Amino acid sequence: MTNLNIAIAGGGVGGMTAAIALQSLGHKVEIFEQAAAFGRVGADVNLTPNAVHALDGLGRGIGAALRETAARPDFRISRMWDDGRETSRLPMSTQAEKAYGAPQLTIHRADLLAALQAALAPGTIRFARAVTGYREEGPKVRPVFADGRDGDPVDVIIGADGIHSALRTQMFGADAPRFTGLVSWRAVVPRTAVAGLDNLDSFTKWWGPKADRQIVTFPLSRGEEIFVFATTPATDWTEEGWTLPGNVEDLRAAYADFHPDARALLDAVEEVTRSALHVREPMAAWSKGRATILGDAAHPMVPFMAQGACMAIEDAILLARALDERADDVPAALRLYEDSRRDRTAAVQRGSLANDWLKQGGNADWVYGYDAWATPLGEPAPTA
Repeated sequence: MTNLNIAIAGGGVGGMTAAIALQSLGHKVEIFEQAAAFGRVGADVNLTPNAVHALDGLGRGIGAALRETAARPDFRISRMWDDGRETSRLPMSTQAEKAYGAPQLTIHRADLLAALQAALAPGTIRFARAVTGYREEGPKVRPVFADGRDGDPVDVIIGADGIHSALRTQMFGADAPRFTGLVSWRAVVPRTAVAGLDNLDSFTKWWGPKADRQIVTFPLSRGEEIFVFATTPATDWTEEGWTLPGNVEDLRAAYADFHPDARALLDAVEEVTRSALHVREPMAAWSKGRATILGDAAHPMVPFMAQGACMAIEDAILLARALDERADDVPAALRLYEDSRRDRTAAVQRGSLANDWLKQGGNADWVYGYDAWATPLGEPAPTA
């Protein structure tokens, strides 16, 4: 067996999932994270059954830790903006567990990161170490840090460094994202503030008269909090930040014509953040030599199928499996990984941008039923 030395740029969901999977297979991994520490920033991560099943397969108590802090939605519901009628209701929770091997879990991002960090080998993460690129040295590569220093040589470097990936830029050049014309709004409210409303224990999407207006809500923190996500149209935007402050009154005004139940959710919001939604076209390749990317670095997507983090988790498992199977030939392993993932992630990117998935019901199996541990390597996954 060949044991690889691996560097990962980025200690988010995809980076830590990859590290745990690779360490479980006997490989040596270091994560270089630009933040000085993980804080309780951000809000929701929607882990649909495909992602929960992948994380359960890692072992190390991760599944139990997730279930201790997450909420477990009962249904995935679509409702219309004006009269509130339901157009689809997909059973989740126990039914999803029977159908897909795992439930849907909605969790605060900080709780998910904490569960993953606890499963890493001690000392895996090096905080305050931003990777800005890499240098090739024969059969090795060296990470390059923001302070100008080089890291130790490794067999492979993985860019899990998000939508502004330095590794992607080095491999494929700078690219400009396209603004979708939508601004997203995010807030968390105490359950007690909306206690009289129905379906608080479900993932509910309110579909507007056009695709540019929608409200999504679901429970967090064992159901003690309710996450609210909404979108509004905008003509231009220059920033891709996630935590810019928003004006609550502007948000409420944008939905003044929605059903009273939807407006009641926004009435409970006291603070809100906003960010522009950008999109990039699916990439033809993710790897060069001994370097590759995963998650948002490879396939950033708008959140309308709730699959951004889920795709990063799947990537991490398939990448670990491919590197383990072809550890004697890293470039071949990375090609195997790409061939296993490109079609599926491109289909989810395009489906998310279309923003009509499950509006009238339909087939969720191709998304939720994907098994990252059992799907054959090198074969494109079925899509809708």
